[in-house]
Amino acid sequence: MSPAIFLACGLTAIAVAIALLALTLLSARTQRDAAARALIAIETGYSRYVPQDHPATGDLFASVSGWLRRLAVALSPHGLASTLQRRLDLAGNPPRWTADRILALKGLGLLGLAFLAALYELHHIALAIVCAGLGGAVGFFLPDLLLYNAGLKRQAKIQLALPDALDMLTVCVEAGLGFDAALAQVARNTTGPLAAEFARLLQEMQIGNTRSQALRGMANRTTVPEMRSTVRVAGRASPARNIIAASNARLISRAMSSTSAV
Repeated sequence: MSPAIFLACGLTAIAVAIALLALTLLSARTQRDAAARALIAIETGYSRYVPQDHPATGDLFASVSGWLRRLAVALSPHGLASTLQRRLDLAGNPPRWTADRILALKGLGLLGLAFLAALYELHHIALAIVCAGLGGAVGFFLPDLLLYNAGLKRQAKIQLALPDALDMLTVCVEAGLGFDAALAQVARNTTGPLAAEFARLLQEMQIGNTRSQALRGMANRTTVPEMRSTVRVAGRASPARNIIAASNARLISRAMSSTSAV
């Protein structure tokens, strides 16, 4: 075989290798882009808002939130930030609500209401001190109360919507859809916090989390017993058991709803 043929074969092999490498890189980039789009979709509805330190934009609160937050942390028990984040998850992570911002609001409420209460009884020093203490306590714990109330309302909406959602989920699975496809149907055709949780579950699986990991995260974001039990079973069950789990949870949820109505 002549050297020219060897040279042609070598150049062809190099060209094929370059083409395969380009296809591999393009495929990896496509997967990264898909993951990035999924992350953006999650962050749009669920990600915690990170306040920007730009007082010129009109957010005057951002310029003093740092030392207010430190004041609240100094007066709070250890681990309060994780407790607040847990309550934020139960409340659906409302826009602009973060653990740091709640802590800053606690500090602001402490100082603000203490000052106003003391000002109200300024002509009586003893009463002013007492009122300042009471006002400061109310201002310090008011953000906790509001956040807790928001979480209770959201969990009540989830429990109210759960029976109908499980009805649809069971029908879809019994009709032959996969469990993930059934969840997508429920998320697409319903509204409210439960639909949003199903949508987040699917989006987390799209970016690489396993089903059990995504379901575990979903269970941690709710206090509804029927939903937690269904999620736990679905994370380790076969499709047939998924039908049984959804049906049982549906019956239990409807029974509890009937009891509450009575």
